[in-house]
Amino acid sequence: MKNQDHKRVPATEPPATPRRARLHEIIFEAETRAGRLFDLALIWLILLSVATVILESVRFIREQYGELLYALEWFFTVLFTLEYLLRLLSVRRPLRYATSFFGVVDLLAIIPTYLSILVPGSQYLLVIRILRLLRVFRLFKLSEYVTEADTLRRALHASRRKISVFLSAVMLLVVIIGALMYVIEGEENGFTSIPVSIYWAIVTLTTVGYGDVSPRTAVGQMLASLVMIIGYGIIAVPTGIVSVELAHAARAQQEASAQSCPACEAGDHDFDAVYCKYCGATL
Repeated sequence: MKNQDHKRVPATEPPATPRRARLHEIIFEAETRAGRLFDLALIWLILLSVATVILESVRFIREQYGELLYALEWFFTVLFTLEYLLRLLSVRRPLRYATSFFGVVDLLAIIPTYLSILVPGSQYLLVIRILRLLRVFRLFKLSEYVTEADTLRRALHASRRKISVFLSAVMLLVVIIGALMYVIEGEENGFTSIPVSIYWAIVTLTTVGYGDVSPRTAVGQMLASLVMIIGYGIIAVPTGIVSVELAHAARAQQEASAQSCPACEAGDHDFDAVYCKYCGATL
């Protein structure tokens, strides 16, 4: 069959055995009632676990309910660990799923609790579990949001080289400005070193302006004024780059179908395509 060699096998391909296939249907498919209930329960568990971590970081709450929050944290971690193992069990290629985006996120959602045994405080990294809520797009069939997210991803990917060149130029600029300000102001005016002066240049160039370090001489203030004006122009550059690439990505999205093949999950089909150009399945 044409382009059969380019067929892309999804990381969540269901296994051949009936029991594991049923487990796959519940865990990965939101089309069935069981799968939808599973995803809804998972979303609530994620929200509650993140809320637990956030509450534990508040001192007076931790002092009063620390033991309860600690027990809840381990309860959620055990549940998510079991869920992660079931996900690996329910796919045909566990290693491929484990190295996929959601597979890595699922693993990172449980590691901090076990890590906290050796490194106290690392359990607060559990807020990364909030990333698992990205599954809500699949659950509630918000495909238009997925399409828009893909358009943004393509725009950022297309502009990465231009942004890299721009950031390199900015880094050179702040080093030069920082060195100049160090020479002009000196240690007696708060610019105690070139790194401190570079920090000031970054804060000023980005128009943040903390004010913890500021020039006091007339020449230094003139240079600072110039840096502020340059800062306004610099902010517009990455915005323009990404905007142009967004327009290109949106135009390309209109020319191609966002529909994915139900068999191989390949995308980028023609707008009026009826069959998948990779595996020949009906779209």
